[in-house]
Amino acid sequence: MWLKELKIAIIEKNTEKISSLLEDIPKGLSQDELLQAQYLLKGANELIHELQKNTQSSMLQMKKNIDFLKSTQAPHTPKLNINS
Repeated sequence: MWLKELKIAIIEKNTEKISSLLEDIPKGLSQDELLQAQYLLKGANELIHELQKNTQSSMLQMKKNIDFLKSTQAPHTPKLNINS
């Protein structure tokens, strides 16, 4: 049951579920189940690194967009300018 839940969490890219499953690894797994878990955890690790890279890329793009928007705005002057 635990392995099935881990597989589903990886397929769904549900990092919270993966994390909770890692905190509650059952004790009575067979050698085959442990081997499967090892491969699944390697896949989960790769998934998490991929998601981190995507998040970092998105954040960098947002920062560039914000900087661009700031550069296109007219400078703000705190005083009332009646000469223009």
